[in-house]
Amino acid sequence: MLPAEADLIIDYFHNATPAFLQSLGVDRTRLPPRETWRTHYDREFGMPVEKRRSFLVLWTLDDTPVGFSTADKIVMGEQAFMHLHIFGSARRQQGHGAVLVLQTAQLYFDALRIKTLYCEPYALNIAPNRTLQKAGFKYLMTHETIPGPLNFHQPVNRWLLSRAQLHVQV
Repeated sequence: MLPAEADLIIDYFHNATPAFLQSLGVDRTRLPPRETWRTHYDREFGMPVEKRRSFLVLWTLDDTPVGFSTADKIVMGEQAFMHLHIFGSARRQQGHGAVLVLQTAQLYFDALRIKTLYCEPYALNIAPNRTLQKAGFKYLMTHETIPGPLNFHQPVNRWLLSRAQLHVQV
């Protein structure tokens, strides 16, 4: 993702309906102001990948942005946690998710030199859980937590993909 494209993420959350945010496990009151968020992303993009706290990937189909993935909780050379989002309901449930997730996983494994990739979607949000299963992630457990700074306390499903598993999938 290019620095200017990070506004797509900011808009995705700030323009979402309360019901949609709830379905993602996001607490609207925890969204940073747009300028604060933009400053954060500008700072992240200004650092070498090895020093970033997050890594952003824009998904496109036919040169049109259709969604994004972010990685955080990065331990270079070891592990990271990924998040996945598709823009607009018309783009969801079309079968692109698993392919996009696998391509992004490969990018994370290479760029972050990690061995393990985790994803912890809201347990009550069926779509990302199905997508991770289709992409070959292994279900580990369900637990309750606040998975990130935008989220409320919730049950999440922890999924895992190792570098070795990825090569079997691709």
